Amino acid sequence: MPFRAQLIALQTILIKETLRFLRIWIQTLLPPAVTTALYFIIFGQLIGSQLGPVDGLSYTQFIAPGLIMMAVITNAYANVVSSFYGAKFQRHIEEMIVSPLPNTIIVLGFVGGGVARGLAVGAVVTAIALFFADLHWHDPLLTFAVMVLTSALFALSGLINAIFAKSFDDISLIPTFVLTPLTYFGGIFYSIRMLPPFWQDASQLNPILYMINAFRYSILGVSDINIYLALAIIVALTAALFGYSLWLLERGVGIRN
Repeated sequence: MPFRAQLIALQTILIKETLRFLRIWIQTLLPPAVTTALYFIIFGQLIGSQLGPVDGLSYTQFIAPGLIMMAVITNAYANVVSSFYGAKFQRHIEEMIVSPLPNTIIVLGFVGGGVARGLAVGAVVTAIALFFADLHWHDPLLTFAVMVLTSALFALSGLINAIFAKSFDDISLIPTFVLTPLTYFGGIFYSIRMLPPFWQDASQLNPILYMINAFRYSILGVSDINIYLALAIIVALTAALFGYSLWLLERGVGIRN
């Protein structure tokens, strides 16, 4: 397939995936803003006012990057898992698979839509956060890079979940029983330095911890984790899931059987 045709195909999928969540912005962009505002009011203002500083920051400042990243993670994941499974359910994904279109373009198209939604939600939630917390923007370029990489990582995770899913119930199992616990135990509301030594070590097995700390460092300049290690883990996981997604599509897992 000519390279120019591949670019047109990628652009078409990206536009379709982006318009898909923008058309229903009341369901995709507004709820994260409302939820984040409630987190700031309850945890940041009511509970946080009773707590002392964390890593030299007010509690509201400390939790702000984690709340932004939580919204990015859940929305990038949700966009792809629902879109790709919908394509499977309506059986039009088969038309893409049997076409000359490379599987790389299919993966990039769906994942690009997830990244677009993750960035859009991240921008909306960041605007909400600025009403409640004073954010310093320690490294704006790193902020954007971490947000893009994390969106891509969880968009790929959503794609893999959709590939294996056999019913609409299956696409809610991973977010409920895996994604939500890992997110809440990923250091959003606390520094792992507050934990006993055993739980500090156990927390480092949670990949979301590295994303939240990398994002917190990019905004506030503080982190519980070495920033280079965090970035290396994010990049490695993203590359691994991208390769795994391509392998699954090449084998037709969840589509041809």
